[in-house]
Formats: sequence, C-alpha cells, structure tokens
Amino acid sequence: VAGKGPIYMTNFLAYPFIYMFVAWVLLPIYMRQRVTSAYELLENQLGLSIRLLGATLFLLLRLVWMSVLVYLTAKAIATMIGVDDAMVPWIVVFTGGFAIAYTSLGGLRAVVITDLMQTVLLYGGALLVLGTITWKMGGLGWFPTQWQSDVWDSQQFFSLNPATRVTVMGSMLSVFLWTIATAAGDQVAVQRYMATEDVKAARRAIAIQLAAATIVGITLGLVGIALLGYYQAHPELLPRETTLRLQADELFPFFIANRLPPIITGLVVSGLFAAAMSSIDSGVNSITAVVMTDFLDRFGLKPRTEAKHLLFARLLAVAIGAIIVVTSSLIQYIPGNFMAITNKTVNLLSVPIALLFFFALYVPFSNAIGVWIATIASVGVAVLIAFSGVFFGMNPDTGSDPISFQWIQPAALLTGVSVGIVACKLLSKVGPARKRSD
Repeated sequence: VAGKGPIYMTNFLAYPFIYMFVAWVLLPIYMRQRVTSAYELLENQLGLSIRLLGATLFLLLRLVWMSVLVYLTAKAIATMIGVDDAMVPWIVVFTGGFAIAYTSLGGLRAVVITDLMQTVLLYGGALLVLGTITWKMGGLGWFPTQWQSDVWDSQQFFSLNPATRVTVMGSMLSVFLWTIATAAGDQVAVQRYMATEDVKAARRAIAIQLAAATIVGITLGLVGIALLGYYQAHPELLPRETTLRLQADELFPFFIANRLPPIITGLVVSGLFAAAMSSIDSGVNSITAVVMTDFLDRFGLKPRTEAKHLLFARLLAVAIGAIIVVTSSLIQYIPGNFMAITNKTVNLLSVPIALLFFFALYVPFSNAIGVWIATIASVGVAVLIAFSGVFFGMNPDTGSDPISFQWIQPAALLTGVSVGIVACKLLSKVGPARKRSD
C-alpha cells in the first residue's frame, strides 16, 4: 500500500461474492463427505491417480507457501531487531524449528489453542503502529487527501494489456479466484470445515473468517498509508539509498526497529513471529494428514500401533521443517516485492488443484486422462506467466515482467477448464469409467 497505492484495499469488495460461492456451492458438498483428506473425494469420482495428483500438488504448494512465509518473516524480523541480513538464515532455522517442535508435540489442538493469541498479538501490533504515528504527527495528518502520484503507480480500473502490473478488477478477480481455489482444494481449509458441527456452523465460520480478514486487512492497509505519510513528512529519517516507491516493503520493519519504544517493538516482533508460527503449524498438520491418509493409509502402510503412528507423524513434521528451512533460502532469487513473490510462488498451484475438484464434482463426462491433461496445461500456463520475464525477457521500458502476475490465476483457470473439457470429451471412451459417489 505504501509504495503501490491503496488498490490492495479494493480486494475486500470481492468478499461477499466469495462468501456466497463458498457457503452455498462448496460447503454442502464437503460437509456431506466428512473426510480426513479432501483428496478422498477425487478418488471417489475420478480414481486413484487423480487423488495422488491432487495430494502431490497440495504438498508442493504447501511446502512452497511455508518457505515463502518463513523467508519473508525472517527478513522482516531481521530488520526489526536491527541485525544484518546475514542473520536471516539463522532466524529461519529458529522460526521453523520452534514451530515444528510445538506442532509435532501438540498436533491440531496446538494450532487451535494458539491461533487466537497469535492473531491478537499481530493485530495489536498494527494498532500500536497506527497509534504511534498518529501521536507523532499530532493527528490524522498522515491520511492522504489526494493521489500520491510521486510514489504510487497509476491504477487503472481494468486493462487487457498483459503488461499492466495491477488493476482494480485484476485485484478483485485474483483474490476471488485464489480464495475460492483455496476453499475448494486446500487441505487446511477442509480441516477447518471438518472441525465444525454442520453446514450452518461452517457457514458461520466462513463469514467470521472473511469479516475478520476484512478488518485486519483494512487495518494493515491503513498502516501502510500511515507509514507513507510519516516518511513523507520526515524524509530525513529514511535510511540512505531508500526510496518510498522502491523500498516500501522495508518501511514497516524499519519503523518498528527505529521509531517505537522497545516494549512496543517487542510486541510487534512477537506478533509477526506468532503469525508465522500459526501458519506453519497449520500447514504442517495438513501435510501430515495428507501424507498419512492419501499415501500411507491408502496403501496399507500405516503404522500398526498408535504409538508408532504418533512417532511417524512427529518425524514427518521434523522432515517438513528441514525442507522448509532449506527451500526458503531459494526465495531470495525471485524478483519483485513481497506481493509479486507471493503470487509467483504460492499461487501457482492453487487454481490447478481446485480444477481437479471442479472436474470431479461438476463435469459428469470427466475422466482421469482428460483431467491430467488439463492439469498439465493449467500448471504450464501459470509457470509461463509467473516467470514471463525469464522466458520472454523483461519489459525494456519498465524493467518488469511482460505479463503481470495478476494474469496467473485467470489464465490458469481458463486454460485448465477449456483444455480439460475438450480432452475429457474426446477421451471419454479411452479413460477409465468415471466413478460415482453420493
């Protein structure tokens, strides 16, 4: 928000449509199943290979997501506590190691118990930053009364030019597709559904989740605007070779490290660390559930005793943590700010995974071979767009990718649906007979 403008805050206009789709289209189907793994549904409809495909894509997505999360969190914490970037790998090790340790010991219960406390810490930290800036500036003088054209990019409402980095409609469509895809195909989301009593309770939980996300998101957006206003009023406080346009991602941790009292700095660091921990433990529990259910249990390889089952789950959690620590070191080589990095990595597989459920639940003539072809096409298009600068060369005028990251999900969806429908129709006599499950 500080460096690119408040277009991010228009994302929340998509939330009512997200709620209607998730609550009235997805939830009734999932709540009737009561499965441990979402990918059991895929086998019921399309066979074992699609179940394993979905589970594998989920594992890759969740590992990449946690790696990005740990890396960006470590970078921010390094700035907040005033240490050199050389310490980032050690912060990664500590964050990942501690989260894995208490997750493996506490399981899903640890996730549920600590989520609320961690959310309060993070949100409280954001409010403290807002309050501090307001106090330092003697009021709400940080709030802009006009477009900050010297810092913010011009933001179009809609554009078909693929090189246009961000538009209002593009932002709304991206958050809509990502949230729907996550709700449809992400094991973390399915776990949350299964924790409720019935469809009514699940709908209420979704409504509360979206409402809370709106409040927190708007608050964080205001933090970005407040930071921009503060450093515009006090440019002498910026570190050398730092500009509001290019280094906007660094303003929040820099302000915390240099402009807040130590006790408040500690609270904000704790909140950020806690939020990362919450996300990691949710991800680890979901990965563990998928591995145990979709791979070991499915092939009769599960441990014979409860004690061995628990031991294996804990060892798996430790292995996941080790992978996250190693892969997080690769994130630094992906160009762009944190928003671009997230879209280029975390969002690559969300739509392809959701497409598996689309074909399984809503396309009566779908078959395994056609769905495999659709998935390959969808993932291929997503990768080409995400790293279009690598494949096709950077835009010489802007130095950015020739195709905006906002096209990743719409293009992956359109490609997957169109290719999949054609392939399933043509190959309906070749693929195995589709299963039916009520």
